[in-house]
Amino acid sequence: MPDLSVASEAPLQSIDWRIAAFESSIEATLLLDPYDDRIVDANPAACGLLGYDRALLRQTKVSTLHTGQLPALTVFTQAVLHKSAYWTTSLTPRHATGQDLRLEYSGCVVNHDGHTLVLLTLTDLEARRRRNVDAAAEDHMRGGISTWQRVERVFQDIERENQLILRAAGEGIYGVNAEGKTTFVNPAAERMLGWTAEELVGKEIHPIVHHTHHDGRHYPDHDCPIYAAFRDGAVHQVDSEVFWRKDGSPAWVEYTSTPIRDRGGVVGAVVVFRDVSQRREADEKLHAALAEVDRLRERLELENAYLQEEIRIETNPRGIIGQSEAIQKTLRQVKLVAPTTAAVMITGESGAGKELIARAIHDASGRSDRPLIRVNCAAIPRELFESEFFGHVRGAFTGATRDRIGRFELADGGTLFLDEVGEIPLELQGKLLRVLQEGNFERVGQERTRTVDVRVIAATNRELKQEVQRGRFREDLYFRLNVFPIETVPLRERREDIPLLAQHFLTRESKALKSNLRLSEGDARRLTRYDWPGNVRELQNVIERAAILSQNGRLRIDLPDASGAQPATGAARQKADARPAVMTSSEMRDHERANILAALEACGGKVFGPGGAAEMLDVRPTTLASRIKALGIAPRARAGVNG
Repeated sequence: MPDLSVASEAPLQSIDWRIAAFESSIEATLLLDPYDDRIVDANPAACGLLGYDRALLRQTKVSTLHTGQLPALTVFTQAVLHKSAYWTTSLTPRHATGQDLRLEYSGCVVNHDGHTLVLLTLTDLEARRRRNVDAAAEDHMRGGISTWQRVERVFQDIERENQLILRAAGEGIYGVNAEGKTTFVNPAAERMLGWTAEELVGKEIHPIVHHTHHDGRHYPDHDCPIYAAFRDGAVHQVDSEVFWRKDGSPAWVEYTSTPIRDRGGVVGAVVVFRDVSQRREADEKLHAALAEVDRLRERLELENAYLQEEIRIETNPRGIIGQSEAIQKTLRQVKLVAPTTAAVMITGESGAGKELIARAIHDASGRSDRPLIRVNCAAIPRELFESEFFGHVRGAFTGATRDRIGRFELADGGTLFLDEVGEIPLELQGKLLRVLQEGNFERVGQERTRTVDVRVIAATNRELKQEVQRGRFREDLYFRLNVFPIETVPLRERREDIPLLAQHFLTRESKALKSNLRLSEGDARRLTRYDWPGNVRELQNVIERAAILSQNGRLRIDLPDASGAQPATGAARQKADARPAVMTSSEMRDHERANILAALEACGGKVFGPGGAAEMLDVRPTTLASRIKALGIAPRARAGVNG
């Protein structure tokens, strides 16, 4: 670098005016090499301020001038290099006399011949204070100046003394006086808010950028923490509020409002803020994602537990087995109702396959990708019905140690199968009706309303019409559930399906026992002859027991006393030991046909109502009509049949 001290000897036309400015500046200025820890040059003002000869300063290391302050010096130097400009009042260089000086450092980066240097301006804070005092005294002697002018001067000093950091700072910074009017705005604040300094300075800033809360509520200026800073003289920090940009969009910000004092009084505040909109949006998305993960995890855990329970209690096969007309009719009904969202009521005796029909409806519906949730209403304690259906929150009742999802919420998007629906307590039926009608419910112990989309299939072995008449079941709930009724036919009324079902169960048991068991014709006849009061469930249990008791590949079918079975016809089929004769399937069909014809003849062809054939045979009228059709009883053979 050229020797700046010889600049004054050069002809006027050859003077480098930058060197001349450096030499003649009244501001003390040093030129530093931050990488070599040395003072490259010092102007006369700096020599006078520090008390050193210029040649001596050029030989002095920067760190030597700041003995014991190396950490602070390093931080300041790196800040200047990183931000291109920085300032500090934390460094106290030592005067040649040994006295520590209170100075303000303002540094900026300059490049010279490929080298990066730091131009450092030093301001004597004590001298500035004395000048301010002298100025105040002079003002007083001249009759004083207005409070407004004094406040303006304070903010002008702040802006002038800190202009480097104001320009370089990434945070938005602006000042307001005690009247709420803007005194200065830095470039970062302009970029974040979209307002220029010219548009804000001299105007009240609260009505411009801070007038409304994020939810649209008015934000009175007397509630504003920024203004509170110069009312109570305290620093106010706010983590989550919005400033309004010029285009009307909100910017989520964090800000600190620091009071500014002059002559013992608070004259305004400086606000430092940062835009945290992106971070807040990311946090909200993260929180929403975590909440959804928690919800799905809880739901998955409950579904897992539920499915494990279903594996343990499930007793019916997945498919509907049978070739009888009754089964074919049921399958046709399933095919019709499955694609709809209509509620289905399945009636019939226990063990006849009501759950199997419900599963078939669910599997053929558009909800098959969601679970079929089963609730055995007969197995739930009366006091736990509401919690089982709708769930509860922690602390809702004794023993509620955690939140629990109810069966309706678990079946959201799927199907809920209410087995033995007639067992639901009368006081809960109204809440069940509300869910069916509106799709809304609340967990026990919580006021938050939840919405679900659930298809309901109900099943019962009771006569719900009689329960309605007796006041044990709500009529409106009955009609809501009984949109599409399906009646299951007992096994004794579709005997031709018994061998098929027995073989199906036997095949499954053979795989489980790793044996080769077969159903003989005699076994099939014995099974067909029995009335099966427990229906398909009883048949499955009998086959499972027979498979366990089998020896040498032969089944040992254990049936209760079959004295109630239909008697065989033809003396030729009776054995000498007088044991009950075994009928063939054809003989049984002929016998049933003859029995129905006899009943029709005795009733004068009347099928339904009091004194009809259905009442005489002790079967449902619809069942008798189905058997008449299946057996091919011609109209002329049942003349006089009504209904």
